Amino acid sequence: MRLERLHKVMAQAGAASRRKCEHLILEGRVKVNGQVVQTLGAKVDPSEDKIEVNGKALQFTAERAYILLNKPAGYLTTMMDPFNRPTIVDLIEEETRVFPVGRLDRESEGLLLLTNDGELAYRLTHPRYKVEKTYLAEVRGHPEETILRMLRRGVVLEDGLTTSAKVDVLERGRESTVVEITIWEGRKRQVRRMFEKVGHPVIRLRRISLGPIELGYLPLGRYRFLHPSEIKALRKTVSLK
Repeated sequence: MRLERLHKVMAQAGAASRRKCEHLILEGRVKVNGQVVQTLGAKVDPSEDKIEVNGKALQFTAERAYILLNKPAGYLTTMMDPFNRPTIVDLIEEETRVFPVGRLDRESEGLLLLTNDGELAYRLTHPRYKVEKTYLAEVRGHPEETILRMLRRGVVLEDGLTTSAKVDVLERGRESTVVEITIWEGRKRQVRRMFEKVGHPVIRLRRISLGPIELGYLPLGRYRFLHPSEIKALRKTVSLK
């Protein structure tokens, strides 16, 4: 018998991210051998126990999938929306169920990973692993060097001081500036809030890399599967064999 935590098993089977699986358990949407389980510490044997999520049995034989999407602005990073707004699901034409690794807000563009590898997704989004994320941000005005140093050291937001960041000016236009910024955290709308805090709101935001994975020249709105070498590099980044 091999007992593992229920939410971890669910994530490994591609039900959702670990955090989302915890919410599903607490909401009473998970059954083990026909009984509703709402205890986060519950353990199961995936080789013996029948696990159901929203009335559907988990399948543990699904092939792992790793997808890189160049998300356009205007799409929500969610698998469904009660108001029928465009979501990233509208852009992925695959039968294999995958879920997003982290989020890009509705108006942001760029690199978004989707996978059914729950353990990898969990580690990529956990602060402990400090996976770097790089963005190109077009901001209003022309940040002075003192502002850039402030961003590099950390900015006090409503949820606390941000960690240090890499910040470089790439281009100065008449009324705006293009800045490349790399962060190691994953707070909600963090880059936008950082620039807002220092008086240079974001006009356009595009993520161009996540750990060793780069967006490259993938057209906007298109996706591709990661190469085996990219998957290996990604797993190495978060100490997964």
